[in-house]
This record gives sequence, C-alpha cells and structure tokens, in this order.
Amino acid sequence: MGLPVGESDTIYRGGAEFWSYLHASHQSAGVIDSCGDPVPFPGCVTLWKSHDGGLHFALESPRCLFPCASCPCEPGRDHVNQQQYPRVFFDADRAYMVYEWGAGTFMRTSFDGVHWSAEAHVPGTGVWHTDQGSCTEAESIGEHPHIYSELEWDCLVGAPPGLYVEGNLLYVFVGLGRAPGHMGCYVGDKYAGAGGLRKCASNPLFGADPGYGPVEALGAAANPYFEFRTISSADVVRVGDRYHMAYEGVRGPSDPTVVDDQFGLGFARSVGAAIDGPWEKYPGNPVITDLPGNVGVGHADIVIVGPATYLYTATSPATRGRYVLVRR
Repeated sequence: MGLPVGESDTIYRGGAEFWSYLHASHQSAGVIDSCGDPVPFPGCVTLWKSHDGGLHFALESPRCLFPCASCPCEPGRDHVNQQQYPRVFFDADRAYMVYEWGAGTFMRTSFDGVHWSAEAHVPGTGVWHTDQGSCTEAESIGEHPHIYSELEWDCLVGAPPGLYVEGNLLYVFVGLGRAPGHMGCYVGDKYAGAGGLRKCASNPLFGADPGYGPVEALGAAANPYFEFRTISSADVVRVGDRYHMAYEGVRGPSDPTVVDDQFGLGFARSVGAAIDGPWEKYPGNPVITDLPGNVGVGHADIVIVGPATYLYTATSPATRGRYVLVRR
C-alpha cells in the first residue's frame, strides 16, 4: 500500500483518488516539520495520496501538514511530536479533523483538506488526578493486574478520538476511563467549534464487560478480555438507518515488565437509528486476529465506495494495508 506504521484515516475523493491522513515521523517516513527539523516518533499528521483507487499511496511532501507558529517548532505549542490518530470527515462545505495530543482531543477545520485552522482543544478531554477535579465512574481509571497504580492517572476522557457529522451536528467519540474502558462521545453544532461540544446524553455508549481475565491467558483464550484496559479510536459510518463503528480495544500489558502489548479490533453498531443511543458490540470480537495483535490493528479506518467497503489497518508491525468486502 505504501503506508508505513502509524494510524491513518482514509477519504475517497472521487474517481480513482484517495487521501490518507496518517501520523508519521522521521523514523517511519523521513518526515520533517515546517522548520526543517526531523520529527520524533510517533510524529505529526501527514497527507498521503493514491491515484489508483486506494491501492498505492505516496507522501508527496514529507512535511507535517500543519505549520508551526514559529521556528524552531515547540512540542508543547505546535504538537509536532504527537499529533496521533487523526480522524477526518469531509462535509458539504468544509472538512473536520480531530486527533490526540497528550491524551486530550484537538480539532481543526479546513475548506480544502490541505490548509487547516489552528487547533482547538475539546473541553474536558485529557487525563487528570482527582485532586484536580472529579470524574464519573466510566471516566475513572481502575486497577490493572500488571500496572502499578501509582503510575496511573485517576481520570481519562479522550485518547484516540473518532468523528462523525450528521446534519448540523458534529460528534466526537472519545475513550472514557481505563480498566475498564468505555466508549463515549461529545456532540454540538458543527459551526460552533470545539467550544460548543457537550457530553452526549447516552455516555457511555458501551464498555468492557469482563475484567482482565486469567492473567496467564493469551491468544484466543484472551479474546473475551481484549478491551479491558481501553476502548477508543472510533471510526463511524452510516449504512441504512444504523451506524457502524470500528474501534480499538487494548487489554493492556501481558506482564509488569512491558507496556501495552495486547491489541484488538472490535466492531459495534447502533441498536436503533440514534447515534447517541444504545450500541451493541459484535459478538465475534475481536476480528481479524487473536490477541496480542499488531500494534495499530485496532486503529482501522473504513471507506465505502459503491459496492465495496475498504478497511485500512495494520497488516504487519511496520506497514498498513487494506481488506476489501464487496457486496454481490
């Protein structure tokens, strides 16, 4: 496919043209920032294009898509070190993007998909301790058998986000809490910006059911627990009168000596016609592969073109590829 490791969101642009927004670094794709300096891993948002129906992509300019305010770039101001997990939605008159930086969710808009506004923080997203403010049960970080509690925050709202626009409403999907994880969302007028977003009435939309499971379980035996630690990275499409979502579930580290190393891809759909309502998870989750899964397998993106549904995701630890489902 030509897409390196790094989570992407792919958009069909008509004819044989596809655009893929992917966070990449100097390490993964030779990316530099707008001041010419190498971008550290995990990297910044870049734009890759395909002119053969989404089969092969190329990075036409190996620079961060968003220019820095001044040189040299500053990570805390310009976020070039971590513009992770971009999600993009092209509406009738503009495009919207959300991505993660420091567990918080940030939003930008564009009229052409190339030049973007300054970032705006989605209020209430990030990680914090309870002495800085309270959080709901779904937003709380619980106990994990392989993570020392003193190394964790107390509350999480954000992480890899999702995005959908329906009429005049903009929905931003966020991960809620850890151990167990949940999927939540924000909603607001699409022209009001990030500051106009409020929590969806049905938060959380769904959550992890069982706990971590037997600590020695691996492979298929661990699949029922694949989303215990976090649920995030929603990609939402509408088919008929229902909404369908691909999302990432992370069971967490398999022992205290490693970081998160158990990843899976899950599917869910709305029970009815409301996006901000009950959702049901696919009973065969996780799909594609048993735990632990490749890093990035859960950060999938779906593109529907005519009778074909394309699913872009990690197909090896170093590259992204696609799966194709064709209605006959």
